[in-house]
Amino acid sequence: MLAREQIEIKTPDQVRLMRRAGLVVADIHAALREAVRPGVSTAELDAVCAATIEAAGAHSNFLGYHDYPATVCVSVNDEVVHGIPGPRVLKEGDLVTFDCGAYILDGGQQWHGDAAFTTVVGGEYASASDRLLDTTTRQALWEAIAAVARAAAGRTSGRAARLNAIGDAVEATVDRALAQAAGQGHPEARLGILQEYVGHGIGTAMHQAPDVLNYSIKRKGPKLRPGMVLAIEPMLTSGGPEVCELDDGWTVVTQDGSRAAQWEHTVAIVPGGVWVLTAPDGGAEGLAPFGIEPCPLAERG
Repeated sequence: MLAREQIEIKTPDQVRLMRRAGLVVADIHAALREAVRPGVSTAELDAVCAATIEAAGAHSNFLGYHDYPATVCVSVNDEVVHGIPGPRVLKEGDLVTFDCGAYILDGGQQWHGDAAFTTVVGGEYASASDRLLDTTTRQALWEAIAAVARAAAGRTSGRAARLNAIGDAVEATVDRALAQAAGQGHPEARLGILQEYVGHGIGTAMHQAPDVLNYSIKRKGPKLRPGMVLAIEPMLTSGGPEVCELDDGWTVVTQDGSRAAQWEHTVAIVPGGVWVLTAPDGGAEGLAPFGIEPCPLAERG
């Protein structure tokens, strides 16, 4: 493994190993979507995650990470990230984010996957604000992935061919969503982009260089190139971006009590495009509105 300040570049075979881990994470998400409902506790949902990992013969990369006590982070309403599962019972209209991962072993080496999604318990948003928050966060994720795909295909230059493309895409998505809301008679709509928590590189460890910012900066980031694998994860609030950590040492909540959402995928840059390792279809559905197809690597013969 390269030093932390360096970006770990994967070979095609290593990306294929990460795809195996990514599909375990996709299975966890499918199981959680099936299990979440009014009346279920967050501890029960952690058990669903743990059982899915065990059935796959994989390993949790959350459980025990800096002493984290569960296999999934379950963040509810004003909880932004790192919510610890427990006795809390979900109710209709709760906005819940599940962030989880898994790794597989190959020759004693770990290969990681990490992804998150937000859902509304019971299927009906409690407010227009919740709908705007969740849909914008998901859109920001796919706008960012599409920006990386265009860079990987050689269709961009300058900062659009660098890591900056991700933060620029997220920020532009938020600006468009707020402008549209104002145009529809909702000038009071708010969205905040978290700055204290960001995406990251991923591979032989869950968190690696580079930091993947969800906002624009002037400084040039590294060029996007094949072999990079990034956990892209926009995190937004329906108010201000200021957050604080609870006494449990993990759960991060918004300071103003506004709700939060997070969407994340593990994305490999491959020759000519991207392969979304934690999406069962490799990112085909999410990228289709942009006229982009994923570029899965062929299985070894």
